[in-house]
Amino acid sequence: MGRKAVTVMPQTQQLLSQMGEQIRLARLRRHLASELAAERAGVSRQTLTAIEKGSASVALGAYAAVLHALGGLEQDLLLIAKDDELGRKLQDLDLPQRKRAPRQTRKEED
Repeated sequence: MGRKAVTVMPQTQQLLSQMGEQIRLARLRRHLASELAAERAGVSRQTLTAIEKGSASVALGAYAAVLHALGGLEQDLLLIAKDDELGRKLQDLDLPQRKRAPRQTRKEED
């Protein structure tokens, strides 16, 4: 049974390629050989190469493992969709407006 091909929009592929290049540059700035970085991440050298090329077929967990192996960069994954302006606006449009009942005044007993 073969793997299902991942279809990625061109703009998304461009972003993945840029992310892969940034991961490669982070590895090089740390003077880590690809073999050592892959070993620390627990992935094969071929998987690391695919990540550095921005392959969409690599699991997100492998990306996270490589970022962790580079010294804690996996925390950057928490920035994904953090400031979702469009989603918040759509959410606000769907929120029902609370309607309050008119305040009742107490009648003073004589």
